[in-house]
Amino acid sequence: MKKIIFIIISFYSFYQLNAQKVNLAPSKPFTDQYFGTKIIDEYRNLENLQAPETLNWVKSQTDFANSTLSKIPKRKFYLEKRLEFEKRQGFSVSDLSITDNDKYFYLKNDAGSKTAKLYCRNGFLGKEELLYDPANFISASQNVDGKHDFVITYINPSWDGNRVAISLSENGKEVSETIIMEVKTKYIHPEIITNTQPANTDGIKWLDDNSGFFYVYFPTKDSNSKDFYKNTRTVLYKIGASPQQLIEIFSAKNNPHLKIAEDKWPIILNSNQNDEYYVGMLVDLEHYRQTFIIKKEDLLKGEKNWKKLYNKDDKVRSLQISDNEVFFLSKFNSNNYKLCKTNISSPNFKFPEVLIPEKKDEEINSFVITKDGIYYTTTKNGIEAKLYLYKDGKDIPIKLPDVSGNLNLQAKGRDYSDIWVSCSGWTNSEQRFKYNLNTNTFLKENLAPSVEYPEFKDIIVEEITVRSRDGEDIPLSLIYNKNLKSNGASPTLIDSYGSYGKSQIPFFARFYLLWASEGGIMAVAHVRGGGEKGEKWRLGGYKKTKPNSWRDLIDCTEFLIKNKYTSRNKVAIWGGSAGGITVGRAMTEKPDLFKAVILDVPMVNALRDEITPNGQPKEFGTVKDPEEFRALLEMDAYYHIKKNIKYPSTLITGGINDERVAVWEPIKFAAKLMADDASKNPILLKVDFEGGHGGNVPLIQTHTNLSDIFAFAFWQLGHPEYQPNK
Repeated sequence: MKKIIFIIISFYSFYQLNAQKVNLAPSKPFTDQYFGTKIIDEYRNLENLQAPETLNWVKSQTDFANSTLSKIPKRKFYLEKRLEFEKRQGFSVSDLSITDNDKYFYLKNDAGSKTAKLYCRNGFLGKEELLYDPANFISASQNVDGKHDFVITYINPSWDGNRVAISLSENGKEVSETIIMEVKTKYIHPEIITNTQPANTDGIKWLDDNSGFFYVYFPTKDSNSKDFYKNTRTVLYKIGASPQQLIEIFSAKNNPHLKIAEDKWPIILNSNQNDEYYVGMLVDLEHYRQTFIIKKEDLLKGEKNWKKLYNKDDKVRSLQISDNEVFFLSKFNSNNYKLCKTNISSPNFKFPEVLIPEKKDEEINSFVITKDGIYYTTTKNGIEAKLYLYKDGKDIPIKLPDVSGNLNLQAKGRDYSDIWVSCSGWTNSEQRFKYNLNTNTFLKENLAPSVEYPEFKDIIVEEITVRSRDGEDIPLSLIYNKNLKSNGASPTLIDSYGSYGKSQIPFFARFYLLWASEGGIMAVAHVRGGGEKGEKWRLGGYKKTKPNSWRDLIDCTEFLIKNKYTSRNKVAIWGGSAGGITVGRAMTEKPDLFKAVILDVPMVNALRDEITPNGQPKEFGTVKDPEEFRALLEMDAYYHIKKNIKYPSTLITGGINDERVAVWEPIKFAAKLMADDASKNPILLKVDFEGGHGGNVPLIQTHTNLSDIFAFAFWQLGHPEYQPNK
């Protein structure tokens, strides 16, 4: 009998280890030719998500992943702690918008609530009033059962605060439906605006008289279509009109003389009510954009006399107009931004008046114009934030109430003194202050209660730099318990991104802190391709130089091992979205360096990404150019999986409604890795069939997905409390 039981247990264990080897994805290879190079794509067939055999395989792998993860004793630890934190706080507040007449609009999520609701109040101390619960929303495309799980993704009140536009999405989708509410009566206008993404397209811009607004319209309804992001247009919607009665304002069709390419988003920037001009910009994911200007009265009369304001090569960001002056950040002939000014009547963006020259070790990030001067923020290495006021030709540093790695400024506008500063860091939660220039004091004005976290009292941050193989100093943030011993035994999770010039700025990341409280080291490698050290850092991990991104990650990992923070069997790396390039290629270039890898909705098939609806050839390259093709080939993690190589344990996630990275990229990567891997390490593919790129879902869904990443990493790094039940 014991022998039979042993055989059954042995068979079960064997089945668990080899289930993926038995249940391999169907493969129908396809061959491409690029400039004389033959590329065999073994799993091209998996790009067809409508094929039953593909869908069935993905579902079976997701079931297997959930079954495997369910055996981890503390699988739900992170989820339960986050829910406990929410209960401790009571509620959280986000998306705050303050009108000129001091009306506050914001989203509030009560502990235990599925989604956030819209609230308002008159002034900071005013009585709070519930305006809208997304549970009441009935989509334009659904039946009247109203049972779909919509979340509010964007809000924008009119100038006078009498109306508010509310955008909603479901199941992780970024395409929104927008409704308009009369604030006083809570009347919802029957018209529902569809085919828009205000949260991603610089939002809704109300007319000066509050009678309507501009927004970006997507002519193709299917967000999975290759044409979805093409030929978008800015339209004018007048309150009460049918959504079909859109007035085209700024587009390739309406403005043929501007020669707007089909892959550009023509948007109108935010303006003040008393501005004379509207500014139009052609947006893509490049850093600098071509921009035009038109008098407001001309645009609203139907004129099309847009004039060029500046080109991409002027390297202008964060444009703000004040009367006849234009304020902006410039990187023309500099590595870091300068704060500049020019005249709107005869602008000179290449050689403007420089108010604040570039700082050697600080990058100017943002600025706001107030009645008292220009407040602006800087960061050093993307992690150390400072606040300044430019007033009467003087650059005045302002001492912050808290040490901060991240600052956000909010102001009413140039006619007001009101200025709010939100401070946060790796170990300090966000605090919102109103600054009084006359007394040089900060008054705390949090809309949500402050919470103490005694479980994090011993967590510290160590900011260091690692010398890369080519001599660059890579910023590396380390978060861990101050009593941790440097003996190489600490489970270490390294988060890395490195694309689009985006910095991984410090924020109060409970995931990181809980990892440290469980005895691990949380690391953030600020690799090239990000923006932590200015223009050279962005361009140091861009197209042909992209290998620096993953090699910086490799260098940081080797540094931590060499200096006994951790060891090879205690290191996991984690990358999401475009961070999939960094982490996926680090894994395929140095598979023996890492014990575990987490690829979260990752871009891992760079050669094919260009053909997806949200492909970004201007950031990563195009296969139509021989040099850029070779760069894409080098950064393609899927292509670099080789047969009979032992790869680390890997968790790969995807969202079925992902509009940024096609879900078949992680699916193909998982299929090839399972087929070619020579190790016995688990390879788990987990696709969220009610999610997208990670956002626009109920908060508990986000916490649950992160909880799986947390548990998988600790399991693989040997934490005794996370070892699966036998």
